[in-house]
Amino acid sequence: MSRRARLFATALTSGLLLSASALAEDAAPETTTVDPVLVLARDRAGLLEKQPSTTVFGLEKPLLETPRSASFVSDTTLQRFGVETLDGLTAVSPGTYTASFYGVPGALNIRGTLAENYFRGFKRVENRGTYATPIGGAAQIEIVRGPPTPLYGAGKVGGMLNFIPKSARDEGRFLTAPKGALTATLGSYDKKNLTGEVALPVRLGQADGGVYAYGELDDSKSFYRGLHPRRQLAEVSADFDLGGGWSTAFGGMVYHSDGEVQTPGWNRLTQDLIDHRTYVTGRDTTLVDADGNGRLTPGEVGFYPFGSALYIPYFGFPATDANHTLDAGVGTTRLSPRTVHISTADFSKTRTNTLYFDLARRFDDDSTLKLQLFYDDQENKRFVAYGYPAWFDSSVWEARASYAFSRDFGVIGAQSIVGASYRRFEGRRRESFNSGMIALDRRDIAFGATATDIIDSPFSPEPAGVQGLQWENDNRGTWSQTGLFVTSDVKLGQRLTLTLGGRYDWYDVAAEDTGFLPFTVSGRQTDKRGKGTYSASLAYQARAGLMPYISYAKASALEVSQAGELAPGLIADGSWLSDSDLAEAGVKFQLLRGTLVGSLAGYRQNRTQLSGLTSVVQGTRAKGVELEVRWLASRHLSFTATGDAQHTTVKGPDASFQYVPAYTAGVAGAQAYGGSYVVWTFDSLPGRGGDYDYTLIPKSVVSLYGAYTSDTHAWGSAGATLGVTHVTKTSGTVQNAVAYPAYAVVNASAYYARGPYTAELNIDNLFNKLYFTPDADTYANLGALPGKGREWRVTLKRTF
Repeated sequence: MSRRARLFATALTSGLLLSASALAEDAAPETTTVDPVLVLARDRAGLLEKQPSTTVFGLEKPLLETPRSASFVSDTTLQRFGVETLDGLTAVSPGTYTASFYGVPGALNIRGTLAENYFRGFKRVENRGTYATPIGGAAQIEIVRGPPTPLYGAGKVGGMLNFIPKSARDEGRFLTAPKGALTATLGSYDKKNLTGEVALPVRLGQADGGVYAYGELDDSKSFYRGLHPRRQLAEVSADFDLGGGWSTAFGGMVYHSDGEVQTPGWNRLTQDLIDHRTYVTGRDTTLVDADGNGRLTPGEVGFYPFGSALYIPYFGFPATDANHTLDAGVGTTRLSPRTVHISTADFSKTRTNTLYFDLARRFDDDSTLKLQLFYDDQENKRFVAYGYPAWFDSSVWEARASYAFSRDFGVIGAQSIVGASYRRFEGRRRESFNSGMIALDRRDIAFGATATDIIDSPFSPEPAGVQGLQWENDNRGTWSQTGLFVTSDVKLGQRLTLTLGGRYDWYDVAAEDTGFLPFTVSGRQTDKRGKGTYSASLAYQARAGLMPYISYAKASALEVSQAGELAPGLIADGSWLSDSDLAEAGVKFQLLRGTLVGSLAGYRQNRTQLSGLTSVVQGTRAKGVELEVRWLASRHLSFTATGDAQHTTVKGPDASFQYVPAYTAGVAGAQAYGGSYVVWTFDSLPGRGGDYDYTLIPKSVVSLYGAYTSDTHAWGSAGATLGVTHVTKTSGTVQNAVAYPAYAVVNASAYYARGPYTAELNIDNLFNKLYFTPDADTYANLGALPGKGREWRVTLKRTF
């Protein structure tokens, strides 16, 4: 661990020990003193849990008493902190800094690797950066740093995000009267957003319950010129107690978006560009749009599929020609952070449908039998004009049966849950990149898109006799997963708790790629295999409100692509199912009568991720320290602090296919920007023959926020939030890569409420700080996204 990380960990540990010593005299001699009335009076920003969670182990247990690093974020906190996308969760959850997945916040990056998205405890179809995962309709969001509970299915260590939709239950009870709200938001860059929600209590004979509906319309332009995302969301939930111990819950969410276009941000990366915004201008005029259709078709770039004039395989020898040389408008200019790689030809259209149904029976001994059904689908069509078209169409459904019960044997008591699940997936992934018709650096983004830097795509119709770009990958995949699971929380005496969990899954997988140029094994590939996962945690409820714990987990998971299916090559060589493991130790605390809570955790994990073009399973090793503190200082003031020091290593050899910058091949930018340099295996580059640091994520991220809330007076009430997030430097992954400096971003918000009306003001990046996040995946060394500058928005809300 670096010197900075060691200092950070030492400071955090010292702070906790000092806090514990200072508070010892306020604690009860044998048990933790928590004053729920005091906590409720002070928690006006929704920082603490009101109900136990089932997210970590599947058993009802507060996160503060769960021996695993996890965070809770309420809808009130999202509102007060001005969090609109997953990227903003860094303010309230450590270890969740996320590098740019081409500007689309689809998934969190937790502990150095992409996490998985869940909806009410069920895993959704994969979304790495296909669309911006909506969080506006959430009652709360739970973030687990580690593997999913055995109840939720097999998954990798690293982390997961669980979305809990709004419902008619209010802290476990049904609403007794209707309520609702309307909001309208206007802001910078033509932001326009409208939401509406209504909750209705419903009583039908002996059935008592309610219905909650939420809707959102957003039609906003972007800080980045040329981007205009639009989305629509509808969410409905129904919850009923049917009598006789029976209950049910059902509902769903429909989402549609248009214009959430992926962008690499800035291309033609140099250190001078990042440090001084000095951009190399110029265009290549050797290749021409001969047929005048506004784009480069394969015949205009060379023989299709193998003769692309844009493609320069790099074998250690500099190579260039007239097709890659800038010959018009060559020079330099100062680039605006609002100018990014975009064209009018770019598009992205997404729709998702999510449905769920629960039926439960609670027996006289408080045991519960639950039957659950879940369905999720996703279709996305998108095109990025540097040469990446894609069409994903996937669906998954799952059935789960579980039985939760408790047993008491005197000094030993146990809560347990057992059950079975079946999950089936069908998906189709169409993409084109194998022919080399990709050139991210070819466009002079200061000049704007032209017909000779917009690459053809299968979505474009071609006239008779003209060969257009085809779907080079067309992979149809199916898989099923049948599992048995068990988790038991055993209390040994008054202070010691042992939590054990495990599941065993039988997999049946199949895939076939019938694309024009798939570069993978031919024919339908199938396989079957069984695999187990398990976890064990030990916690001790010490005096003075401290709970030290240790935890270990070993997990297995499918190596799915961006569409959620498996690549035939992975099935053929048996690498479609991979292992991961986690060792974690920490301490959780509830001090000052429950008004100061948090956790300190250290971890070491090994896991895998798909690298390059969904064909290589790459191992990673990560270790780090995380801190989370929430302090209800008074009825008016509350504070949150999160921080982490982490280090992720990519295990060599890295055999992935990667695009690399021209300077890696020793070629000057102006002589190479018209094309693309690639390496067939990343470990062939200097300094990358073995393990190497994963420098796309920072070594440390620290956030500190404070919130003020006034009492309610005749004139109403008011409040404000101010916070700062500091991020250490990052860089590309090639040797001597372009580096992105450390930065700090300040966010602020305020509100005024009187009666049923509330006005809110949010200002993100208050001091207009310029910063950068590197791209992810295959193009990580070719692009970086400048952070959004100062943005403001005003929201008017009417409750009823």
